[in-house]
Amino acid sequence: MAVSELFPNLRGHIDLAFSEPDVDALAACDVVFFATPNGIAMQMVPELLDKGCRVIDLAADFRLQDIAEWEQWYGMSHACPERVAEAVYGLPEVNRESIRSAQLVANPGCYPTASQLGFLPLIENGLAALDGLVADCKSGVSGAGRGAKVPFLLAECSESMKAYGVPGHRHLPEIRQGLERAADQPVSLTFVPHLTPMIRGIHATLYAKVEDRGADLQALYEQRYASEPFVDVLPAGSHAETRSVKGSNVCRIALHRPQDGDTVVVLSVIDNLVKGAAGQAIQNMNIMFGLDETQGLETIALLP
Repeated sequence: MAVSELFPNLRGHIDLAFSEPDVDALAACDVVFFATPNGIAMQMVPELLDKGCRVIDLAADFRLQDIAEWEQWYGMSHACPERVAEAVYGLPEVNRESIRSAQLVANPGCYPTASQLGFLPLIENGLAALDGLVADCKSGVSGAGRGAKVPFLLAECSESMKAYGVPGHRHLPEIRQGLERAADQPVSLTFVPHLTPMIRGIHATLYAKVEDRGADLQALYEQRYASEPFVDVLPAGSHAETRSVKGSNVCRIALHRPQDGDTVVVLSVIDNLVKGAAGQAIQNMNIMFGLDETQGLETIALLP
């Protein structure tokens, strides 16, 4: 099948056809991206790494360092647990230097990308109480993939909104792992995802208790992300919108401190298919191969 049959927007631009994955053929590549269901990449990654190929996995096979926790959340045995420790978590704003020399990069999930980027400046500076963080997140329908599933039919999800995975969602341990690395201590996080009637986008509304009311959080965030090409801290009082990042690799962040109290509300938006997936994977590849980090990723968000 031609790739353009599945992705008609590529008609007239590429003449590639889908083919069966073959390790020897893939090993001839400088880098292999796995945009496959969870559990697939781990079957082939060891052989590819042994052949000198570099790998970026967009699924979750190598995101969690705790094997038992991964197996609990993903409901399967890990095929190559011995390789997990060498995987670099591919959030460039945190692990850029490690990504440069990585042979195996675990591309972050969409909810974890938006949530971590929103929380990190507070956590890194010891400003947030770590026992009551809340990530209230919304995703477009494309976050569930392109499979034909009744709950994601237009008639089922249009003009409706619902929470899901409230007792526990597999992105919870990934977000918590990143925040605990930043804090260097345990973190208590409540994460509730929601399905919204839009095609693409993640909106993370993040809550944290910050007792230091004198801290200039706007300046803190602006300074933290000043040199990051794909994180945009909006002016004080702004409200981040998913439409402002649609089709782009940008995470936009806005800060609020309602009634000047001790609760800080961080709004973090990304396109789940770009900064939350493929765009971040390209960003990681650019870093790994010493290319301009923004190469191929300077697309302006689509409006309207």
